[in-house]
Amino acid sequence: MSHHSKRYVALKVTYFGKRFYGFASEAQMEPTVESELFKAFEKTRLLVGDKKESQYSRCGRTDKGVSSVGQVIALFLRSNLKISATNNGNSGVVLDEQHEGEIDYVGVLNRVLPNDIRIMGWCPAPVDFHARFSCLSREYKYFFWKENLNIPAIEVAGNKLVGEHDFRNFCKMDAANVHNYRRCITLFEISSTDVRYNDNQLWVIKIRGSAFLWHQVRCMVAVLFMVGKGLESPNVIDMLLDTSRILRKPQYTMASEVPLVLQSCEFDNIKFMCSSDAGEALRVHLVNECQIYQLQAAIFHEALLNCVPLSNDQSLLPFQGSKKKVSHVPLMSRPTEPSYEERRAKLNTIA
Repeated sequence: MSHHSKRYVALKVTYFGKRFYGFASEAQMEPTVESELFKAFEKTRLLVGDKKESQYSRCGRTDKGVSSVGQVIALFLRSNLKISATNNGNSGVVLDEQHEGEIDYVGVLNRVLPNDIRIMGWCPAPVDFHARFSCLSREYKYFFWKENLNIPAIEVAGNKLVGEHDFRNFCKMDAANVHNYRRCITLFEISSTDVRYNDNQLWVIKIRGSAFLWHQVRCMVAVLFMVGKGLESPNVIDMLLDTSRILRKPQYTMASEVPLVLQSCEFDNIKFMCSSDAGEALRVHLVNECQIYQLQAAIFHEALLNCVPLSNDQSLLPFQGSKKKVSHVPLMSRPTEPSYEERRAKLNTIA
């Protein structure tokens, strides 16, 4: 039995998802963000007991390649504080909100975490806090290059997603575990950023909701891009949301995971903090990471400037198979996936 006092703590986590097989360690593939976090907890000896005993919870289970600047987890960690006399029999648990003299969780963990994961802040949490079920809302951002996309059309279509709807045609259906596909989107915004490359500008879609289905954001963005390319009308959103008429999801490819970012998770009475030393070290680290990526971009740009000029005589070029332009099949004319009822019936026959 541990003689250390412990306290229940919420941690705000940022990570660059490119090299990870998702956030959750149950993915059966390594590395995951979660497995790296627990390596850090063990290395710093902050973990009290094992993962199950730590009462661990996470807010969002982001997929392979998805990043976050606002993921939230909660668990019991070792504490420097002495036990209050009024802790109602919670042996070894610090229950008050005092933080003076406490372990610098942000600084300690960031010193051992890999460069693409950082703790942004910590907050004392009540022992009944749950990072997933206590969350009031989640916000995602999806970055994209404007190119020839029709932004006003995307905005019209995106605003149709706001409100409470059945989003079964905008997700990867998990009929074994999920039986309610109604979710509430509270915000849709689309705006330009100050980032440009040549004549192309980086834009961002912001979507906020109480909760999201599996791959919901990437499915919504995929359909919005079809609208932006003029391949579908904004009214296709209305049709896909009308699950009394469209019982089966048309087959379409999700938008890429790389530009997707879990931006923030909102809670009542959770205010993240960070010591001045840890905060300064965090800023230095993030600036350095930005500069590394800008250096890489400069090298790729230099390579682009040094490409061999294309010859007008096509006979001098190596043979390239003719690339057929893929014609767009309207969503409502495509093959469909099985409906929820069909999936459940199949599961019942297997059982």
